[in-house]
Amino acid sequence: MTAVFVAGYAGIIVEEGLGLSKAAVALILAAGLWSIRATAEGLEALDLEMGSALGEVSAVIFFLLGAMTVVEVVDSHQGFKVITQSLRPASRTQLLAAVVGVTFAMSSVLDNLTTTIVMVALLNKLCPEPETRRFLGAAVVVAANAGGAWTPIGDVTTTMLWIHGQISTAATMRDLLLPSAVSVAVPVAAWALTAPEITSREPLLLTSSASPTASSSSSSGHSSSEGAAAAASAAGPGPGATGSAGSGLEAAPPRSNLVLSVGLGSLLMVPVLRAWAGLPPHMGMLACLGFLWLVTDAIHFGEGDRRHLTVSQALKRVDSEAVLFFTGVLLAVAALDKAGLLRELAEALSAALPRQELVAGVIGLASAVVDNVPLVAATMGMYDMADYPKDSDLWQLIAYCAGTGGSLLVIGSAAGVTLMGMDRGVSFGWYARRITPWATVGYLAGLGTYVAQQQLMALGG
Repeated sequence: MTAVFVAGYAGIIVEEGLGLSKAAVALILAAGLWSIRATAEGLEALDLEMGSALGEVSAVIFFLLGAMTVVEVVDSHQGFKVITQSLRPASRTQLLAAVVGVTFAMSSVLDNLTTTIVMVALLNKLCPEPETRRFLGAAVVVAANAGGAWTPIGDVTTTMLWIHGQISTAATMRDLLLPSAVSVAVPVAAWALTAPEITSREPLLLTSSASPTASSSSSSGHSSSEGAAAAASAAGPGPGATGSAGSGLEAAPPRSNLVLSVGLGSLLMVPVLRAWAGLPPHMGMLACLGFLWLVTDAIHFGEGDRRHLTVSQALKRVDSEAVLFFTGVLLAVAALDKAGLLRELAEALSAALPRQELVAGVIGLASAVVDNVPLVAATMGMYDMADYPKDSDLWQLIAYCAGTGGSLLVIGSAAGVTLMGMDRGVSFGWYARRITPWATVGYLAGLGTYVAQQQLMALGG
C-alpha cells in the first residue's frame, strides 16, 4: 500500500507537467488502496472500515461545498466591492500595508484562493505600474496564506483539523493570531524598507478603484492547482491587457451589501453554532447555506434576468473537480490509517524528530513543494489524540506551518498558482529571488513567536 500511495502522490505532484487531472489521480489512488485493503481484510471488514471513513470524509466535503457556494454567491453579487474600494493609499508603503491588511483579514473568513483572486484583480485595475503590481501580488499570496491559518474556516487544513476535533475555535484564534500576523509582518516590514518597487520615490500612480470580479469557483485552501488555474483564467485578463480600469464593468446587482452581510455572517455563525449548540461544523455550514439560499431566492423573486445570482445557479459554478480531489485524497489517507501504516510512520518520525516544533516545521517546509491537504490528512492519522489531545501544541503548530509554509514558493499554494495565472510577469525564479527569502524569515519568526508565546503562557499559568 505504501508503494501505491507514493506512486499516486507522485502523480499528484507532477500532474501539471504531464497534463493529468489531480482529481482523477486522487480518485484512482483511493480506489486502488481500498481494493488492496479489501483483499487483505475481506469485504465484510471493509464495509465497516469504509463506513467509518466515509463518515469522516463526508463531514469535510459537505463543509467545503457549503463554504465554496456561499463565497460564490457573495462574489456573483460583487459583494467584495465594498471591501476593496476602501483602499485609498497615499504612498507605496501605505498601499503595501493596506493591501496586506485587507488580504489578511479577508482570508481569515474566506478562503485563500478567493481572497487572492479578489485582491489581484483589484491590483490589476488599481495599479498601472507592472513592477509594483507584481510585487504587491506576491505580498497578497503571503498575507492570504497567513490569514487563513489562524481561523478554523480560513484554510482547508485548519478546517480539517477543526472538524475532526484536533483544534477548537477559540484556542486556535487565540494562539495562532499573533504567530500568523508576525509571519506576514516581518517580510512586509523588510520589503517596505528594501524593495525597490516600494521604496521608489516616483509618484504613486493609481487608477480609480474598480470592483474586481473573481467569478470563479474557489477551493477552500491552498491545494488545488487546477482550481487555481481555472480561477485565474476566469478572473479576467491579466496585467498585460489594455483598456481603462473601468471598462467592461457591470453595475453591482441590487442588495449586494445585504448578500455580503448574510454571506459573511453565515460563515462566522458556523463556529458560533458549534460552541453554543454543539452543531457539527458541516451541519452548521449547510444550515447557513440554506438560509442564504432562501434570502437570495426572496430578493430575486420575479427577476428572471437575475436568476444566475441565486444559490441554485452558484452550485453549478462551484469547483467540483477540487471537491473530488479532496474526496480522493482523504479516502486514500483513510485507507492507510485503517491499515496502521500512519501509526508506524508517526513512531519513526517521532524517533527521528523528538520535538513537536521540528515535526511541524518539516511539514510546513514540505507544504511549499507538495500538496498540504494529504500532508495534514496523513498527520491527523499518524498521531493519536489520546497522546496529543485537542488544542495541543502539535495540532496548532501543524495548522500554522501547513498554512503559512505554502508561501515559501510560488507553487506551494493555490494562491501562488493563481498569481502566476493572473500576472504573467510572476515566474518561479522571480518569486524565489524576491519573495522566498523574507517569506522564509517570516515563517520561522512566526514559528518562534508561537513557541515563545506558549512558554510565557505556561509560566503565567
